[in-house]
Amino acid sequence: MQPPLENESSVLVFTLSGLNETMENRFVFFSFTALFYPLMVFCNVTVIFTIILHKKLHEPMYVFICNLCINGLFGTSGFYPKFMYDLLAHDHVISYTGCLIQIFVIYSSASCDISTLTVMAYDRYVAICRPLEYHSIMTNQIILISRLTLCGSTIEKLFCEIWAVAKLSCFSTTVNNVFGYIVILTYFGHAVFIFCSYIHLIRKCIKSIESRHKFMQTCVPHLVSLINVTVALLFDVLYSRYGSKNVPQSLRNFMALEFLLVPPILNPLIYGLNLTTVRQQVMRMFFKKQVGISE
Repeated sequence: MQPPLENESSVLVFTLSGLNETMENRFVFFSFTALFYPLMVFCNVTVIFTIILHKKLHEPMYVFICNLCINGLFGTSGFYPKFMYDLLAHDHVISYTGCLIQIFVIYSSASCDISTLTVMAYDRYVAICRPLEYHSIMTNQIILISRLTLCGSTIEKLFCEIWAVAKLSCFSTTVNNVFGYIVILTYFGHAVFIFCSYIHLIRKCIKSIESRHKFMQTCVPHLVSLINVTVALLFDVLYSRYGSKNVPQSLRNFMALEFLLVPPILNPLIYGLNLTTVRQQVMRMFFKKQVGISE
């Protein structure tokens, strides 16, 4: 016989327990975050405005880079302000509504990143292999989470996450599981598409020095971004569902934050510094008088 669900009620507040074992270093983390977050915002905003303000950069590849930067700002805005507040607060809590909003912001941003990188893979394939033709599901997840009756309010992470909330359900989460696996398989299909695109690219590039140069300049940064996002999200998804609690909390926190920590700063740097056209326009904006760069 099933025991009465004493805690079956409308959960109004969640407790985030991800900082419990590291509070002695909270001021170190706060100082690092206070330096890192503005730097990340500055780098992304610089690339965004550089691409927007210069018409020669109004091409698909640069539009995708701009989208990655905007998306990076969007996703991190759902985590860093709340994280910095929690580092200085005694109680680490978040409202039910705030939790759902945070889930939507962070995971829609991650999904958009993967989709953008997938489209960029096709863009690079067309640009290198067919240059003459070059110019020619998060809302449902939130609905499934919000329908659950919850029997707990403690989330063992630094931020709200879909499966962490689903595990608090009083009843079966089969529907959520099935939908989650559909989403995972969808993005696995994205990865297969990218893999096939790069097979064609590599075959094309080995035949020409010019194509090899294009590949190194634009495709290698794309691969670095893609591998970073994919590995981080794969760890987050698999550990949330199947991970052991024996892993130190500090390591769990780092791996869970990796896709909020590295891509938002890596994308503007590798694209802004590695792509000659973007780099020149950035230098012109900040050092126009000192650096002689022709229009």
